[in-house]
Formats: sequence, structure tokens, C-alpha cells
Amino acid sequence: MSSLLSATAAVHGRNGQTSLPIHTSEGGSTIPVAFDGTNLSIGHAEPHAIAIDGSGIDHGITQAPYERRFSPYEFNGGTTLAISGPDYAVIAADTRLSSGYGILSRNVSKLHPLTEKCVLGSAGCKTDVDQLRSVLDIKMKVYAHNHRKPMATPSAAQMLGNTLYMKRFFPYYSFNVLAGIDSEGKGAVYSYDAIGSFERTPFSASGSGQSFLIPLMDNVISHKNRLDEKRDLPAEEVVEIVKDAFLTAGERDIYTGDAVDIMIITKDGIKKEVFQLKAD
Repeated sequence: MSSLLSATAAVHGRNGQTSLPIHTSEGGSTIPVAFDGTNLSIGHAEPHAIAIDGSGIDHGITQAPYERRFSPYEFNGGTTLAISGPDYAVIAADTRLSSGYGILSRNVSKLHPLTEKCVLGSAGCKTDVDQLRSVLDIKMKVYAHNHRKPMATPSAAQMLGNTLYMKRFFPYYSFNVLAGIDSEGKGAVYSYDAIGSFERTPFSASGSGQSFLIPLMDNVISHKNRLDEKRDLPAEEVVEIVKDAFLTAGERDIYTGDAVDIMIITKDGIKKEVFQLKAD
């Protein structure tokens, strides 16, 4: 860089009246140049001279500095889905971990039990999801130590909302759903945005396949725009709906695939099963 600045200063000082030296293995030679601040060109006094436009050359000093960008976030893909029933809740998530167009792992669970009756599902940035889980686990242990009982599902839902809100200026890059059984024994599903606003809903989906799952759930779970009578679905039927939903999302979303972790939450605890998806 110092040689470029000194050469430029020399050309400015003489303005083409002399020449820039060029050193080669054949010996030294010179090229007459003129520098007007925007163009660096070979002197036109020579008939064979070819003009060289240097106005587009950015050395990071003569024009605007180069811009460098850094993002602390990375989207690692994945899809989660939770459905509530009369006395159960089903939550599911695929196991693919991606980065761009690459698959980092085919067996990473996005489900995390907080208690025996409450499960968190998170998609998004893996590091932020892990950090969020650690913070929640610590708070759950402190609560259990102070109150001598596990936290209830509605309380866990509020705690998750508070935890996300406390990071609102630098949010966790995680898309969360919470499923469990409330104090009355009914299924409960909570849907969240990035900074902790949440609501209790019949179902919730998040992650890269969200847009494929929600229209299907509106039809088969919420029973919207249908004329037949709505009925309470047994947990076994809901599990089959979840499997079909992830098969559908996996066909259109490259970040959803490999397998689906499915957890059925009842008053007796959590039952888990795994359903294989295609691996391409």
C-alpha cells in the first residue's frame, strides 16, 4: 500500500511529465502516465498508447471503504408442530440440522421436556436454542427447589414468555411452541413470537415448514370452512395426522426431513415415538 501511495504522489507531482518505472527480468523500462484524480491513463502522446481507466478501482482508501458484515445468527432449519386434545397434547419436530444447502446432522432433536407434563419445541439457530434450554432448565430447577413441586404448564408458558421478553433487544433466534397438560388435565398448546408474546391455541407450528403445516391444521384440527360435524380426535389419530403433515412439509421444504420425534403428553407422562422421513 505504501508503494501505491508513493507512486500516486509522484504522478501527482509530475503529472505525466515523466514516467513510472517498471522493473522486469529483462531490465527496466518506463511508461508515461497522467493522473487527474479520477483516471490513471497512459500518456496520449504516444501513437500506440491505450487508455486505462482507473476510476472504478477501489483500493479501500481512494474511495469508500470496503463494507464488512457479521451476523451472530444462523438459521439451522427445522419444523415443529403441537396439537392439543381433550386430555392430551401431541408435539413433534423433525431431526434435520442444516446450514445453507448442507446437512450438518440427521439426528438432532428439537424437542426438550421441561417437566413430565410439559415439552418445549424449538426451531431456528441451534446455539440460541441450546442457550434458551439451559436458561429454562435452571429456572425450572430453582422453582422446584423453592416450591417442592414441578412448575405447572401455564406457569412454564408464562416463564418462557418472560425469558424471551428479557432478551427482546437481542432476541433468541428460536421459534418456539410449548405443549403440555394443564392443572385440569386438558391439553394445552402455546404459540410464541420472537420476543415472548404468546397465546394459547388449539395448535401451533413454527420453523421452516410452518407455512405448509398451518393450512392443513386449519382444516383437520380447527375444522375451518367445513360442513361436517367437528369431533374430538383421539391421540392415536392425531399422531397419524402429524405424520402425514411432516411428510407433506418434507416434500416442499429442504430443511425438514430425516425423521420426526413425536411426543404424546398425558396425565401419566410422556410417550415418545420416531417416524422416519425421506433423507434427501
